[in-house]
Amino acid sequence: MRNVPPVDLPSSDDTAARDTRFFGQPFALAHVFGVEMWERFSFYGMQGILLLYLYFSVTDGGLGVDKTVAASIVGAYGGAVYLSTVLGAWIADRILGAERVLFLSAIVIMAGHIALALLPGFAGVTVGLILVAFGSGGLKATATSVVGTLYAADDSRRDAGFSLFYLGINLGAFAGPLLTGLLQSTLGFHWGFGLAALGMALGLTQYSFGRRSLPAEARVVPNPLPRGRYPLFTGIGVAAVVVIVVLVLTGVIRADNLALIVIGAVILAAIAYFAVILLSRQITSQERSRVWGFLPLFLTSVVFWSLYQQQFTVVTLYSAERLDRNLFGWEMPIPWVQSINPVFIILLAGVFTAVWSKLGSRQPSTPVKFAFGVAVMGVAFLLFLPFAGGGANSTPLLAIVGILLVFTVAELMLSPVGLSAATKLAPERFQTQMVALFFLSVSLGTAIAGQLATLYDPENEVPYFSTLGLISIAMGVLLLVCVKPVLSLMKGVR
Repeated sequence: MRNVPPVDLPSSDDTAARDTRFFGQPFALAHVFGVEMWERFSFYGMQGILLLYLYFSVTDGGLGVDKTVAASIVGAYGGAVYLSTVLGAWIADRILGAERVLFLSAIVIMAGHIALALLPGFAGVTVGLILVAFGSGGLKATATSVVGTLYAADDSRRDAGFSLFYLGINLGAFAGPLLTGLLQSTLGFHWGFGLAALGMALGLTQYSFGRRSLPAEARVVPNPLPRGRYPLFTGIGVAAVVVIVVLVLTGVIRADNLALIVIGAVILAAIAYFAVILLSRQITSQERSRVWGFLPLFLTSVVFWSLYQQQFTVVTLYSAERLDRNLFGWEMPIPWVQSINPVFIILLAGVFTAVWSKLGSRQPSTPVKFAFGVAVMGVAFLLFLPFAGGGANSTPLLAIVGILLVFTVAELMLSPVGLSAATKLAPERFQTQMVALFFLSVSLGTAIAGQLATLYDPENEVPYFSTLGLISIAMGVLLLVCVKPVLSLMKGVR
């Protein structure tokens, strides 16, 4: 195996290292920014109408699935997206390199949205969601890793650059639900899915022209798989597909238990991933310590995402039944609620970027940011309590706007910081796979969010929102108490 420079080392090109042409960041960030923006446009545009498509009646253009089952499917699908980052990261680190996997994943995503748009009924849902899940998983892990190659480990612009990258994500997340929701409410669901496919096609085209300007590190295969082991892993992949098909045909995997299946799979994958990295002889004692330091961040992230990702389950159901969406005599489409959070991200991401840049080495450490992020997320859930027990259309639109503002503040404290921390704490030979570990925390939280949605009772909301809110706040307090030992394990990484 050849030795390669780790993701955090600066490029040998000093001019590129000083590049500030893209809002003070390296210009190559613009290319990853663009493809991720369009991918998020298609992803959130589709996800904004997916739950409605599943549970709306056939006469309204939907599939007529029970609401709790539909919410569980959406949660399981979201979890599967982030679970598939494991596969994408492994292929990037062992076979193709991060940049090539990113490009191929964009093609798979576009094919999935086309399937949702053109194939009727459950055939379109099955084929489309499988393709989008695998494609989005591959793109998410590798896009973040590619961004990491643009910065040296001690580059003070790093967290600011990830916040700017996060802005691109949310530009797409803002526009997607607005436009697909508008088409869904006027022309039908399949028109909305078709627009998501068009968005991904635009992103793929844009990236095709800019990918060559990315640094060479983005194309490096850090830990190449020996050619002689290709047949073994191909056989494992085929066997896994066969097992899944058999479990589906025999009724072991069903729509109503899909979220639990994904939760179990993600837990096993996370344990296996931590074990493989920590037990590897190819990492140093310092790198091993940093991976241990990542573990409490991983657990905190799971709690955070199990609440945050309910935007696509409980909050969507809440918006359809409890929210007053009347605007001067016009009823706002339900998916438009999903664009509120991205608006705040767009407004506040620059603020957080400026704050972290201004503070430089004086900014709060990563564990402190995580602690505040998960605690603020708990506060957001407690803000639902004043409106508990209301009837149809009883919650003012301004109230949900305020609650989602708190969601956003929590997200900016944790999510872009988590992406950055994953690249900073990554061992040299597990670069992209450490990013995948962070996304496994998102996967587990998202699948749990889908399962929790089955417990939500509109007639008895106080126990639901108060219990989850207090658990999240308690997790934040616990991490604050443990900041010093966690930083000790992180060995100089803050």
